[in-house]
Amino acid sequence: QVQLVESGGGLVQAGGSLSVSCAASGRTFSSYAMGWFRQAPGKEREFVARITSGGGSTYYADSVKGRFTISRDNAKNTVYLQMTGLKPEDTAVYFCAAGRFTAGMVATTLPNRYDYWGQGTQVTVSS
Repeated sequence: QVQLVESGGGLVQAGGSLSVSCAASGRTFSSYAMGWFRQAPGKEREFVARITSGGGSTYYADSVKGRFTISRDNAKNTVYLQMTGLKPEDTAVYFCAAGRFTAGMVATTLPNRYDYWGQGTQVTVSS
């Protein structure tokens, strides 16, 4: 089992920056691809970004491309999401997730590709 704990959420003004982190348990962290998702009240959970197990490939939702950066430090069992140019519509609970992807796996933006989830951290962007 993999346990994931997000941290770093908070309140920030529009145009500001914020970084959230996800700490993972276990020695097998490096074998998992990691994703960030977010969910606003009354909305479906949506994909934000993902990174492969070795950190060699990243992919972002169009809504955050150019503003958000996903990264990982396998030695620290931690994945990060750096957010800049924040907008009020970025307000949501941000979740990290872990999944094991096979070579050539597609549709890695889908929540059901991930096996483990954290509890989420709230990010609020004020206008």
